[in-house]
Amino acid sequence: MKERIDMAVEEDDYDNLFSSSRCRYLIVRPENGGVVDLLRFVASRDKAIIPSSKFIESSDDDYDELLAGEGGGGEGMSTPDHRWVIFVSIIVRKILSFFGKPMEWYGYLIEFLLNLLSLNTNLLGLIYNLLHGKVVIPQRGSETFISAIGHLDGRIDLYKNDLIVEGKDDPSFGERGFQIQIENRVLMDLSMMASKLAYENPNVVRNVVNQHWKMHFVDFYNCWNDYQKERSTQVFILCDKPKDANLILISFRGTEPFDADDWSTDFDYSWYEIPKLGKVHMGFLEALGLGNRAKTSTFKENLQLKDANFTSSNGIDTTGPSEGSEEAASSSEKKLVPEMAEMTAYFAVRSKLKNLLKEHKKAKFMVTGHSLGGALAILFPTVLLLHEEKEVMQRLLGVHTFGQPRVGNRQLGRFVEAHLVHPNPKYFRVVYCNDLVPRLPYDNQTFLYKHVGVCLYYNSFYVEQKVPEEPNRNYFGLRFLIPEYVNAVWELIRSFIMGYIRGPEYEECWLLILLRIVGLAIPGISAHSPMDYVNSVRLGRERTIQMSSL
Repeated sequence: MKERIDMAVEEDDYDNLFSSSRCRYLIVRPENGGVVDLLRFVASRDKAIIPSSKFIESSDDDYDELLAGEGGGGEGMSTPDHRWVIFVSIIVRKILSFFGKPMEWYGYLIEFLLNLLSLNTNLLGLIYNLLHGKVVIPQRGSETFISAIGHLDGRIDLYKNDLIVEGKDDPSFGERGFQIQIENRVLMDLSMMASKLAYENPNVVRNVVNQHWKMHFVDFYNCWNDYQKERSTQVFILCDKPKDANLILISFRGTEPFDADDWSTDFDYSWYEIPKLGKVHMGFLEALGLGNRAKTSTFKENLQLKDANFTSSNGIDTTGPSEGSEEAASSSEKKLVPEMAEMTAYFAVRSKLKNLLKEHKKAKFMVTGHSLGGALAILFPTVLLLHEEKEVMQRLLGVHTFGQPRVGNRQLGRFVEAHLVHPNPKYFRVVYCNDLVPRLPYDNQTFLYKHVGVCLYYNSFYVEQKVPEEPNRNYFGLRFLIPEYVNAVWELIRSFIMGYIRGPEYEECWLLILLRIVGLAIPGISAHSPMDYVNSVRLGRERTIQMSSL
């Protein structure tokens, strides 16, 4: 498969990826300067100020070399100045850093009040229970405590779940139901609902998977991010049944609405270059537990092809036996640092996935995620490819992402396409209308980040079109400005009539209507809601002619 595209890494070169090339990176550090430094950074006419700025840490002192291969710096050409994009990134991340704690406290309060109202039926029910001393107090972490995302869209049942539940005990169902159509609407809905469910706590996830979906909950991982020094990456795994499973599904949690670190990661411009493979968003690598910008050598150490194991920023190297040995299969993760490495997302999920694939001989696996979770969902199999996990990747059914931000440059995209798009697409990227997040980080004809894979784009009428890139790929295009606001008005109007047109299942709650009102000021915020993605999958109909973003 690797020989299909020139940019894909030659198999003989795999062992020399890191030894033959120096590792390059660019880190944007908003915390390293003040307002005066920022004004000097953006006002200077000298592009050489970029790599020497307080805000920038890079492997290259020369700006042209820093952006080599991204459309500039060739003979007779000047390297484009991306300073304004970095400037916006710094401003947004400084604001998020300042409001980080208030956002967290506000999120706790909002979720508590939402659960207080729902557990007591509604406001009138809460007043009644107060008067009668029967108030139900929400308990965070319980199977009845629902996240803010869950309150935006309260649906938990799958679309035509009976097709999976009734067929999963048929020995041939794996081939008939799963292998043939990764684009199957039932599978797409399972992926989207699992992506939405990943925002919930482990007890809610277990209850929904086992009791409502009639599937088998495997485990929930609260994973360590060594850069953030906290367990900020969440992922869960399920099987369609506990024995002789046909399907294993891995779902990564996305950007939480009140988590400033998650939003800061989405707006981050920092990248790390994997030699001969491409540049990858540094924040997403950190979320998978594959390095720490505080010590950039940890990326190289964790991405090594042979005996890849976790190395923390403290320099603890925990390489063990080779991956192929029985000893490695049983003990490699045990040798990792308990407080960090055992619970880094990539290594924890990879270890469990291997065990599940051994246990369920006929099972295929899928990976999915919404928002930030979508970025992790496509990076996970990409790193499996890098680590030459051939037996595991032969069992990959597909990857579904929803509202996913960009994860790397065009070179990385060609590598992903060589393995996950050609000859048969296994990677589908779903984008709803004017959703802001898939337009991040910024991309133009010379800029770094590029999307890859089959894009299933849905407009605000839930009409589907397969496109190489969503319309208005950078969100800030002037010719799309008026249509964006017109569309935001239409989405607000639609909120009041969806229940009448499509039935009670599609009725929008008051919380989502409030979010639609916010969308009148910032179009694209409410479009990131999982509800529109669930609706897109369930109501979507194909259209082959050119569509506008509306």
